[in-house]
Amino acid sequence: MQLQRPHLTHSPWLGGGAAALAVLLWALVPLLANQAGDLPPLRLSALALLAGALGTLPMARRRRHRDAPLRPLEGVVVYLGVPLLTAGAVGACFAAFNRAPAEQVALILYTWPVLFLLASQWRALGRLPGNCLLGTSLAFSGAALLVGPQALSGGASGSWVGYLLAALGALCWALYSLAGQVAAWRLGDRMPHLLLIASLLTGGASLALEGTIALPARDTLVIVVALGLGPYGLAMLAWDRAMRDPLAHRVGNLAHGVPVVATLFLVLAGVSVPDWRLPLAAVLVVAGSVVAAAEPKRAAPSFSRRAFRRS
Repeated sequence: MQLQRPHLTHSPWLGGGAAALAVLLWALVPLLANQAGDLPPLRLSALALLAGALGTLPMARRRRHRDAPLRPLEGVVVYLGVPLLTAGAVGACFAAFNRAPAEQVALILYTWPVLFLLASQWRALGRLPGNCLLGTSLAFSGAALLVGPQALSGGASGSWVGYLLAALGALCWALYSLAGQVAAWRLGDRMPHLLLIASLLTGGASLALEGTIALPARDTLVIVVALGLGPYGLAMLAWDRAMRDPLAHRVGNLAHGVPVVATLFLVLAGVSVPDWRLPLAAVLVVAGSVVAAAEPKRAAPSFSRRAFRRS
């Protein structure tokens, strides 16, 4: 889920196709999580991340870099901090789907590109541009349109807890994306190991909080494997490839369409019944994300300045 990566010189169609594949696979998460039945969220996370680690192992590139090895502190951040963020994002996501409607959780969860943009702009500029503030307001007004009625009608329980977990998952993905901007860490190359560590972390949490391990039924296991190989395996590698494209700053905007495509899948599968708030909230979230990601126009130099330089 990195939104910026350095150079590749291949056709931009490759980057766009890779990003589109990642978006489609991520959009399947709410539907597949709904089909997983009563499998506890931490156990589902551990099994899905394990499947993702095993699935990405043969697809990950062999390291041919001559970069300096990671310093001790960098190693701790990469091999402990990043897996903790991944485990937190996936675990919070599945826990949220257990406590709130899937289509509403998806919209809140995929506000993470806006959070990422806020952090990136603040880190780069020391301030937040106007388009970033406007886009953030639009995106979060879409999420508030869904959360508001629940918050007004019923306390911090039920779906409200699911919304908070979805927001936590969005924050974890945004922080993961910030880590992915550090080219020297090469998270794409280390993906199988990072997913495996995240699986062990969530597996330990499952043993502590959810009790003994019981193997899921065969149909449920197939869904878990599909989650791991698709959204948390192939999609992660495809997104890493897309973000190394020369036009990554444009290709990254495709991520803003994930909640819309996810909602469409849920409606087509008969899991969700759309109402007027859902498409309006989706439009606000996507529009806000695109506005926040828009690059400010640079002012052209004046004629007098150009003439002065020529003289």
